[in-house]
Amino acid sequence: MTDAQKIKNSSRELLEDQPRVPGMLRSLRHRNFQLFFSGQMISLIGTWMQTIAQSWLVYRLTGSSLLLGVVGFAGQIPVFLLAPVGGMAADRWNRHRVVIGTQVSSMILAFILAALTLLHIVRVWEICVLAALLGAVNAFDIPARQSFLIDMVGREDLMNAIALNSSMFNGARVIGPAVAGLLVAWIGEGWCFFANAVSYIAVIAGLLVMKLEPLRQTITDASPFEHIAEGFRFVRRTNPILALILLIGLVSLVAVPYSVLMPIFADRILYGGARGLGILMGATGIGALLGALTLAVRRGVHGLGRWVGISAMSFGISLILFSFSRWFWVSVVLLVPVGYSVMLQMSSSNTLIQAMVPDELRGRAMAAYTMMFMGMAPMGSLFAGALADRIGAPWTVAIGGMGAVIGSIVFLRKLPDLRFEARQLIVAQGLGGPEPVEEITARGIS
Repeated sequence: MTDAQKIKNSSRELLEDQPRVPGMLRSLRHRNFQLFFSGQMISLIGTWMQTIAQSWLVYRLTGSSLLLGVVGFAGQIPVFLLAPVGGMAADRWNRHRVVIGTQVSSMILAFILAALTLLHIVRVWEICVLAALLGAVNAFDIPARQSFLIDMVGREDLMNAIALNSSMFNGARVIGPAVAGLLVAWIGEGWCFFANAVSYIAVIAGLLVMKLEPLRQTITDASPFEHIAEGFRFVRRTNPILALILLIGLVSLVAVPYSVLMPIFADRILYGGARGLGILMGATGIGALLGALTLAVRRGVHGLGRWVGISAMSFGISLILFSFSRWFWVSVVLLVPVGYSVMLQMSSSNTLIQAMVPDELRGRAMAAYTMMFMGMAPMGSLFAGALADRIGAPWTVAIGGMGAVIGSIVFLRKLPDLRFEARQLIVAQGLGGPEPVEEITARGIS
């Protein structure tokens, strides 16, 4: 056995002997990611508080499932329209500065919504406008923030950072709705918006004190339009990434919009009121947090493709069961696998896409992911609100669940044909985790 082989085997043994929990948190050894993680945790709790409070405010002012869908559409359609520009910005500009700018903008919008609500002069059209402006900010924030992870932790800990980022998002998703449900019932929606605005201070402060290596900027003579088109061409020609993105788009269009109908379930079907809405969304968040932590303990990409398909199927089945429940606590329990499955699908897809994409295209690839994950949801929200007005929220959610099941079946049937290309891409980017290259090449994403 050569010295190189001995070193390689010793490294593998050390990795295998490491405790699972420290391994799960390994990206937190980076100071910049520690700052980002702690600040984002506080800020995201506020964001989820605002999300729940805004839905309840619209429902309280109008009682309309259609207008709930309209506000959801207004808040997310800018992501679909502007995410390509946001992805181009993430690849051409300083991602650190882009993220600081988006967080400051989000804070200002939250303060405006809080002021309008606390002064009792807020109108539904104003909520729609502010939601649309926040959606435009998110179109730049999400691709930049996802691409910024590699600048904070490096290539070796990227996949763990993605998983912990999702865990943080869903940890806040557990706490935020529960707090919002209590605050809305006790002191009103305005204070939830104000708390969200204040929470942005934590993440902005963390971003400002980071110490980063000089960031590589993409130098190109191509026009912004050509730069955006290059990203779309890469996604279209890369079959594994295209398949993942199409499944995300389908699930986001037909199934994910169940969340905009939660006020209807909480009030008219399960009789839980604002507090019940917080509990229902919190149960979804618990499941999503467990899903993200499941991904965080992984040390490679083997099997993630199958996880994506199975979790999409599980999401659809859980939604169908939830739609027919008329008991509050049964519905709460059913929302745990709903949250678990959708987060496992989305986070696994995110991990695989980032494992396959070159650094110079990372922002634009994540823009395509963002367009499908958040950009298709507004059309689904509008459709779900309109359909729920005609056939009721339960049947609307059940139909969405059936759509997710059908999409997962098609994806799983095509998965064997995608493996070879996926293996090549993963090996080329060096993001296969601790597994030897020959093992990654042999197994891919199957």
